[in-house]
Amino acid sequence: MSELLQIREPKKPSPPTQAVGIDLGTTHSLVATVAQGQPTCLVADEEDALLLPSVVHYSANGSVVVGKYAKQLASQFPEDTLSSVKRFMGKNRSDVDAMQLKTYRLAPGEGPLAFQVSGGPAVSPVEVSAEILRILKQRACAALSSKITQAVITVPAYFDNAQRQATQDAGKLAGLEVLRLLNEPTAAALAYGLQSKKQGCFVVFDLGGGTFDISILKLKEGIFEVKATAGDSALGGDDFDLSIAQALLQKWDIEVPTPFQKYVLLEAARQLKERLSHETKVEIRFEAHVAEITREDLRQWIAPFFKRIHFACKRALKDAGLAKEDIQAIVLVGGSTRMPCVQSWVEEIFGKPGLAEVDPEKVVAMGAAIQAQLLCGATKDSELLLLDVIPLSLGLETMGGMVEKLLLRNSTLPAKATQLFTTFQDGQSGMDIHVVQGEREMAKDCRSLAKFHLKGIPPMAAGLARVEVGFSVDANGLLSVEAHELATGIQQRVVVQPSHGLSEEDIEQMLKASIRHAQEDIFSRLLAEQQMEAKRMLAELSKQMGEHSECLSVEEASALSEAAKQLETLLETTQEAAKLRNAILALDNQAKNFTERIMNSSINSVLQGHSMSEF
Repeated sequence: MSELLQIREPKKPSPPTQAVGIDLGTTHSLVATVAQGQPTCLVADEEDALLLPSVVHYSANGSVVVGKYAKQLASQFPEDTLSSVKRFMGKNRSDVDAMQLKTYRLAPGEGPLAFQVSGGPAVSPVEVSAEILRILKQRACAALSSKITQAVITVPAYFDNAQRQATQDAGKLAGLEVLRLLNEPTAAALAYGLQSKKQGCFVVFDLGGGTFDISILKLKEGIFEVKATAGDSALGGDDFDLSIAQALLQKWDIEVPTPFQKYVLLEAARQLKERLSHETKVEIRFEAHVAEITREDLRQWIAPFFKRIHFACKRALKDAGLAKEDIQAIVLVGGSTRMPCVQSWVEEIFGKPGLAEVDPEKVVAMGAAIQAQLLCGATKDSELLLLDVIPLSLGLETMGGMVEKLLLRNSTLPAKATQLFTTFQDGQSGMDIHVVQGEREMAKDCRSLAKFHLKGIPPMAAGLARVEVGFSVDANGLLSVEAHELATGIQQRVVVQPSHGLSEEDIEQMLKASIRHAQEDIFSRLLAEQQMEAKRMLAELSKQMGEHSECLSVEEASALSEAAKQLETLLETTQEAAKLRNAILALDNQAKNFTERIMNSSINSVLQGHSMSEF
C-alpha cells in the first residue's frame, strides 16, 4: 500500500513563456502576439471582443471591474467609473480642466493626481492603467495557455519622459516586465511595412481616442528610420466628443449638466460621431430634446482641431526635409481616422488619400507584438532594424540662464551625448546640474526636468576643473543624466522622473515659441553671454589688482577702477549685447599693459636664482 501511495503522476513541463504586444489605448486597449509568423490580436474566449474598453469601475465593496462590464456600469455609477485615464498619465492636477465634462472626482490634497472612488482609497492614473493591463495579461495567458510576464507597450510618440515613466510603472504594477515602450506610429509602421513589403517615405497618421501623432518614416531594405515626429498628446476622439457635447448643450440651452447628463451626453456624442461615419445625417434625442445633425454640422464643430493637426503635419514635413510630394503613402491609424472629415483632412494636407489596408484599430498592437517577439528572441530577423527618435531637445542650464543642448530633437534612439563643463568661480567645490527640455535658448523658457548637485570638486582656479556631463536616452525614450568630475572620479547619476507631464499647450507651444521667438532668443543668448563675460572680467580684474597692486601706478589704478565701474554700470542698465561687448573690449585693452607686467613679474620670480641653462 505504501508503494502505491508513492506513485506520482509524471510532472508536466511548464508552459513556455513568451512576450506580447499591448496597445494601451485611451478608448480601447488590446493585446497581440505573433503566431506562425503573423501578428494576431488575442481574446480569452468567444464572448470577448478584440477591443477591450479602457474603462475601470470601482465598486463600493472594493471590487474592480474592467472593460465592457465597467462601461455598462458607467451610466449608473458615473463618478466611480473611470475612462480615458491615459489622458492623465504623468499629468498634474491643472490638466483636468481639459476634461471638464468628465465625471471624475479629484482626491483632495496637493500631491500627485488621483481620483476619489467608492470602496477604498483614491487611485492614480497609473493604478487605473495597471488594472487594464492586468486584464490584457490574463486574456493573453488564457488565449495562449502560457505564462505571460513580458510585454512591449505602446505610447504616443509625443509622450514626454513623465508620461513614459508612468506607463512603465503601470506595466510593473500589473506584473509585467516592460521590454520596450514603443512609439505608436512606429509600431504601426512596423506592422504595415512587414505586411506590405513597401519601400519609400511614409507618413503614419495616428489619430486615436486621446492622442494624435504623426511620424515620417523612411522604409528601405528592412530599416525603419523615423525621420521626424510631431503631434499632440491631448487631441483625439475624446476631444471631438467633448466639442459635440458642448455644441449640443449650447443648442439646447443646458448650462449646468448633472454627472448623469454628462455621461449620457458624451456617450450620445460618441455614437453620433460613429454613425455619421456611415450616414449623412442622424437624429439625436436627449431627454426632451430632439435634433437632426448632419456631417457638415459635425465638421464645423470639430474644425478647430484641424488647425492643430495641420500645424503638426507641416512641422513634421519640415523637420524631415520633405515636401508632401515626396510621401509615397499615408498610413491611417486609430479609430478616429474612420471619420470621413478626418480622411478629407488627410487628403487636403498631403494631396493624396490615406491608406487603411490593415485595420487601423489593430495595427498598433500588431506592431508591438512583432517588436516583442524580436526582443525576446522568439523570432530571428537580422534584416529588420527599428530606428526611433526623441521628440524634443534635451540640454543643461549654464551660467547666465543659457541652455546648452546636448541632444537635439529628432535624434535617433537610443542616444548618448557628453560634454565638458568647468567652474565659474575660484575655489568652487560643487556644481548645480539643471536638466531642461525644449527648443528655446534660455532655460526659463524651457521645461525643467530635474536638478541635482555634484559635490566634491577639488577647489581650484575658475576654469580649471573639468566636469563631464553625459545624457543617455534609452530605447524607451527615458533619460538618464550622469555628471563625472575627471580629476577625482566623483560622479553622480540620476534617472529623470519629473512629477508631471507636458500639457497639450506645452507640447505645441514649445515648438511654436521656438520659431516665433527665434531672433529674440538669439539676442537673449548673446546678451547673456556678454553679461557672463563682463562678470568674469570684473571679478578677475578685481582679484589681480588686489594681488599685484605693485604693478600699477596710482594713475593707472584709478583709470582701471573707473573703467571697471563704467562696465558695472552698463552691466546693470543695458540690454544691448553689442554695447557690453564694446565696453569689455575697451576694458581689456586698457588693462593690457597691466596684464603684461603681471606675466613678466611671474616669469622673473620663477627665473630668480636660476640660470637659463637650467631650463
